Amino acid sequence: MKRYLTYLLGCMLLAQSTQAANWPQWRGPNFNGFTDESNLPERWSKTENLAWTKDLPGSSAATPVIWEDKVLISSTDETNQTLLAICLDRKTGTIQWSNKVAVGMRRDDRSNFASPSPLTNGKQAIFFYGNGELVAFDMDGKKLWGFNLEKKWGEFCFQWTFSSTPLLYGDTLYIQVLQRDIPVHGRGFKDKPNESYIAGLNPATGEVKWKTLRPSDARMESLEAFSTPMPYTHDGRTEILVVGGDDITGHDPETGKEIWRWGTWNPKRITHWRLVPSPIAGAGIALACAPKKDPIYAVKLGGKGKLNDGALAWVSNDQRSLSSDVPTPAFAYEDFFILSDVRGALSRVHPKTGEIKWSLELPGRSKFEASPLVADGKVYLMNFAADVVVVDASNGTIKATIPMGERGDNMTRSMITAAHGNLFIRANNKLYCVGN
Repeated sequence: MKRYLTYLLGCMLLAQSTQAANWPQWRGPNFNGFTDESNLPERWSKTENLAWTKDLPGSSAATPVIWEDKVLISSTDETNQTLLAICLDRKTGTIQWSNKVAVGMRRDDRSNFASPSPLTNGKQAIFFYGNGELVAFDMDGKKLWGFNLEKKWGEFCFQWTFSSTPLLYGDTLYIQVLQRDIPVHGRGFKDKPNESYIAGLNPATGEVKWKTLRPSDARMESLEAFSTPMPYTHDGRTEILVVGGDDITGHDPETGKEIWRWGTWNPKRITHWRLVPSPIAGAGIALACAPKKDPIYAVKLGGKGKLNDGALAWVSNDQRSLSSDVPTPAFAYEDFFILSDVRGALSRVHPKTGEIKWSLELPGRSKFEASPLVADGKVYLMNFAADVVVVDASNGTIKATIPMGERGDNMTRSMITAAHGNLFIRANNKLYCVGN
């Protein structure tokens, strides 16, 4: 019996270490922008301290996802105007497989359909696109299942191109569509309201386990969200956090049923406040970043039903550096790391009080919209021009600034990821594996 328990414990530790070494989805192995990877590169260039560089067939804001020796990436093919699901060898950058998913690239000039990041559990490689295409392959590139969400549940009703990345947690794939209720640009139902919803799917088969509506009192564009649902466990209760439509909500991971709701940061019901940052939680606190230059709201977790403002731990009303219109904050080393694209600042913040431990004014004039990576005592940031800024997480000093873009790069939004001792940087049409 003792030998069996030792073996079982060893298997559990091996599984945990394997998961930690991978970067399986957009916000990483811990769903918070942090990994416990160590000995990560601090200095490099486009020609030095690189394992490999790969030209990609098109641009995208999708984050590279890593599982063992495979790198998954969503891409456009700008020559053929198609959407691609690509797998590369992590050690060499060689393309192992590339599958065409659909024809068509974009509905506006701000982004394209390949903006959502892929996800994997080591068995299925799942790709979602802003035109509704949802497809799963095995790790060798064989298609397992696929369908189009717009054809199944109705055309997405957004001012801009829909780009929410799904969540893969446990044995469920979570899809969030928070959209406006009336047609826009000719899209959406004309004879009935366009309903916002959350759905749970079986990642192995694509079977829909449940689909639940997610109502809101928001109006017009303020109903729209480009955020990703995030899991968090507090006092033994696991929830799926969803933010958008002027509210933050917690949901039962098994059914999607709403457990609690707090709102609103928009009491005047301004109609053009679409939401981009995803929820982030740590130390029993969940952050909701109001749009534009409005504050961040820290909600104490553990409540049920409709919460009032007594559930707020703090609001960043007087701290101008604490706001985010696009990037999602990270949680690491028992603190939040908040990147403000509208203020050009990075701050380390105490989760329960909102106290700013340090704040850094970021260099240059290019905007930072890619969410931060925190790892190995450092914060990795990348701006529109694909300049990478490496910051000391302990004191907020800049350790290095490294240009990784090409001439004309001005819309780099992909988050830097870390796995197996390397950094993976997508600068529009190029993918870099940094480190030896």
